[in-house]
Amino acid sequence: MLRPAVLALSLLLSSSSALGQATPTESQTLQALLIEIRQLRQDLQTSAIAARRAQILIYRLYVQEAAVANVSQRLDEAKSSIEQLRASRKYHESDIKRYEEMRDRSENAAQRQQFVDAITEFKAQIEALAPQEQELQMRETELEQQSRIEQAKLGQLQDELDRLDQAVMNAALHAASIHQ
Repeated sequence: MLRPAVLALSLLLSSSSALGQATPTESQTLQALLIEIRQLRQDLQTSAIAARRAQILIYRLYVQEAAVANVSQRLDEAKSSIEQLRASRKYHESDIKRYEEMRDRSENAAQRQQFVDAITEFKAQIEALAPQEQELQMRETELEQQSRIEQAKLGQLQDELDRLDQAVMNAALHAASIHQ
């Protein structure tokens, strides 16, 4: 009877020492898991910040693209107005030449005077177009400058978005290399 008691006692003592040895291993595993969870939380927070920053940049990019489109449209309208003005001037110049030819061929003094009056009117119209053309050319120059500025801003935002994309990609590659 003593023998089974000694056997049970020895089993009990050896199992408790085995349990004591298992505890540090479990503690190390739990510690590693805790570190992993903290790292995952930090990675998640970093990703959330990067995502918010990307959203802000994308919105700013959208707004800047709209600004570039607006300036481009106004620039196109100014160029179109200049072209219309120049076409009108050329039309009046061709009318002047035609009326001068008709004036020179006309034998009737009253008819010649009508041609002279028409030529004077066309010349006055051409002179009236000069300040408008100059104003439109100045506007075109201003809009071209503004377009370059807006394009530069757009380029900066695109570069910033590219840098953010590269940083996220580098962080993902770094995290993947750590976990391997």
